[in-house]
Amino acid sequence: MSTLKVVNLGLPKTGTTTLARALKIAGFKVADHRIRARQTETKSLKNAFVADLLYQGYFQSGDPAALFEDFTAVTELSCLRNGKSLWPQMDFAIIDAIRKHHPEVRFLASRRDSWDVSQSMLAWSDLGTDRLPASDIPGLPEGYGETSRERIQWIDGHYAHLQAIFAGDPAFMEYDVADANAHALVAKHVNAELPWWGQANANSQNKAS
Repeated sequence: MSTLKVVNLGLPKTGTTTLARALKIAGFKVADHRIRARQTETKSLKNAFVADLLYQGYFQSGDPAALFEDFTAVTELSCLRNGKSLWPQMDFAIIDAIRKHHPEVRFLASRRDSWDVSQSMLAWSDLGTDRLPASDIPGLPEGYGETSRERIQWIDGHYAHLQAIFAGDPAFMEYDVADANAHALVAKHVNAELPWWGQANANSQNKAS
């Protein structure tokens, strides 16, 4: 049975790795992008992508979190590799199903300035130059995403969508990683002390992950 407590709906390069580390140090069992082999004894979960598991759980039982066993937080949901383009944080059906099956879950949306996110994506391996423009992504169909303007419009659209979905819901909080109060805001929202808060997995241009 899932024990999910925290779900981050932020995009890649918005401090998702920092959030994952902070929650791990606070005692959460975190799945960040994929489940590492050392995190589970269940063969089917070893190296599985979070996005895949969410969709498998959703289509098998209606509950996107059904396959996560004792994981209590997921911090990076998307998968854009090996021919897969999966973006559960942009899928209303997935979000709605989590809310219905797990009404106690606290939702976060990590965010940075959209220009900074766009530039960080551009500097991170081939994410901005190849993978985004070559993939079908909600709000960013194949052939789009090569320019800063297109990426920024897509980024802004995602967070506007989340605000519309969660309008007025106290279970949801968007936060800016550059906000000096981000640490305290996140800790309060997830109802846990966070002994560590910093910057993890920065790229060569010191962009947050």
